Amino acid sequence: MIEWKKVKEDLISFLKTEVTKTGLKKVTVGLSGGLDSAVVAILCKEAFGDNLNCILMPSQFSSKSSIEHALEVCEKFDIKYEIISIEPMVSGFIKNMDEDRLRIGNFSARMRMSVLYDVSSREKSLVVGTSNKSEILLGYGTIFGDIACAINPIGEIYKSDEFEFARLLGVPESILNKAPSADLWEGQSDEEELGYSYKHMDEVLKEMVDKNKSKEELIKLGFEKDLIEKLEYRIKTNAFKGKLPTIAKIRWN
Repeated sequence: MIEWKKVKEDLISFLKTEVTKTGLKKVTVGLSGGLDSAVVAILCKEAFGDNLNCILMPSQFSSKSSIEHALEVCEKFDIKYEIISIEPMVSGFIKNMDEDRLRIGNFSARMRMSVLYDVSSREKSLVVGTSNKSEILLGYGTIFGDIACAINPIGEIYKSDEFEFARLLGVPESILNKAPSADLWEGQSDEEELGYSYKHMDEVLKEMVDKNKSKEELIKLGFEKDLIEKLEYRIKTNAFKGKLPTIAKIRWN
C-alpha cells in the first residue's frame, strides 16, 4: 500500500530543494489537460504558490477538451496561466511533413518545449517535467519535446498508480475519467498505440524493472510472452532518450 500523503510531502520538499539549489524562485509547467501535467501543476502550486506559471499550448490538432480540462485545473487551484498557441509554428513547417501524424506530433511537442523554455527564460524560472515512470521506461515521449525538463517530480510513479495519487491531490474527475492521451492529434490514445493498458504493462514493468525478473520468470508468473518481448524491446531501443548525449573519447597522445 503506497502512502500517498507521504509521497506528496516528499515531492513538495524535492521541488523546493531542487529549485532553491539553482538560485531561482519560480517554476514553469506545460499544462495539457492530462493527468500527468495536472498532478505536477498541483504539486508546484503547493510548493511555490504564485511563483508557478502554467502554459497552455494548443495547436490546430489539439482536442477541445485538452484546453477545457487544463483551465478547469487552473480555476480549481487558482493557478496563473497563459495560453500560447503553437498553431503558427506548426503551420509554418507542416507542408514539409507529408501529413505524417507522428512527425507532426513530435514536432508539435518540440515546439511546446521551445515555448516553455522561452517563458522560463523570461520569468527566470525552472521548467518542471511531467513524464511518469511508465512513459520514461517505454520511451513514450518526444526527445527534446515533452521529455525535456530541469527537474521531474513524478518520474518514479507508474502511470497506473498515479490515478490514486491524483485523487488525493484533487485532480478533477473530468481528467481522471478520460483515456490517457499525449494529445498529438484529435482522438489519439496512448493505450491504443501501445497495444495494452497501462495497468497491464505496469504489472510487468514492476516485476521486470523493479524486481529484475528474467523473461523466463515473468512467463512463469503468467505474463504473455509477446507483451514481455514488446516491453523489453521498447526499453532497450528508447534508453537513449533518458541519457545525456554520448561524447566521443579522444586519445590525444
